[in-house]
Amino acid sequence: MEPDELAGLACEDYVDSRLVTGSAEVGDALGLEHGPLPDDRLDALGAKPWTLLVQAVDHHIPAVADLIDPFRFIPNWRIDDVMVSYATDQGGVGAHYDQYDVFLVQGLGRRRWELGDICSEETPLLPHEDLRLLAEFEARQDWVLEPGDILYVPPGLAHKGTAIGHDCMTYSVGFRAPSRTELVAGWTDEVLDQLTDDDRYVDADLKLQPNPGLISEHAVSRLHKMVMEKLGDEAAFARWIGKFATAPKGAALDWQPEHTLSDEQVLPRFACDAILVRNPASRFAYVRWADGNVLLSVDGESYECCDETGAFAEKLCANTRIPVDPSETTARPVRELILALVNRGSIAFDGDEG
Repeated sequence: MEPDELAGLACEDYVDSRLVTGSAEVGDALGLEHGPLPDDRLDALGAKPWTLLVQAVDHHIPAVADLIDPFRFIPNWRIDDVMVSYATDQGGVGAHYDQYDVFLVQGLGRRRWELGDICSEETPLLPHEDLRLLAEFEARQDWVLEPGDILYVPPGLAHKGTAIGHDCMTYSVGFRAPSRTELVAGWTDEVLDQLTDDDRYVDADLKLQPNPGLISEHAVSRLHKMVMEKLGDEAAFARWIGKFATAPKGAALDWQPEHTLSDEQVLPRFACDAILVRNPASRFAYVRWADGNVLLSVDGESYECCDETGAFAEKLCANTRIPVDPSETTARPVRELILALVNRGSIAFDGDEG
């Protein structure tokens, strides 16, 4: 994409963007501004080093979404987004570390990447209100990326990128790595939503204890079972993790078409070889149950799929463009699934994606 196109996205209120001003390379303190940016903000910076970072550009620019295709050897649910950064000469965000895998694809210009040591929560940081910058950084490896070069940075590895010259654009293909805290908190919240206060501890078989202060082994076991029966429900957890893993990155975005379609309206489309196109902003994943049926999760919603619908759900997850054979849509549940996803904006018929 062109730099002006990226700058335009940073002005939109539905796009997550940040502007980092200054550069440690020239002794400037780094400042951070959150978008949306005023139209003239970048022009006002003049020759000062700065870096513009825009999240989830693949949600808005199909050509950027295509960058994800070579990384499909990693499961869909682990892929997060493509962040695009533009920097002027000496621009950068300082030495830091991320808690997820990232592939750095150089687009325009050149950028020097310095890699340091593995970091952790104990690694000291600089006092800064907005940026998590390392207090100490020693480069162990050094590369200059030219257009088309790719650098992989594993989780926890200290790194620093600095633009060499103007018009430096880097595409960062990032991956999701949910923390244990995030998983436990999300799953317990889900379980709590399904419980009622009427489900209580009972001990009709209570026996007299020699010491009333004792919480007996039997009581502990029964209380523990009450908790673990719900938290340990693997099928329920699978349903939740599908919703969790495919939840939209931008909650404010609404991709639903202006007019919903009916089964009668889409039937003629299936009379010939139709092609469905996945929304680049949508997330698709599925779980296959022991009985062969499929639980399809799309954008935080789940769909139970059996027989032909299950096979079609797997096909939806495997490709970004999905040819539909007329024979596949003779089953009404398949058509209903397609219709539901079209009316949510998760897929569209080829040519209707606008």
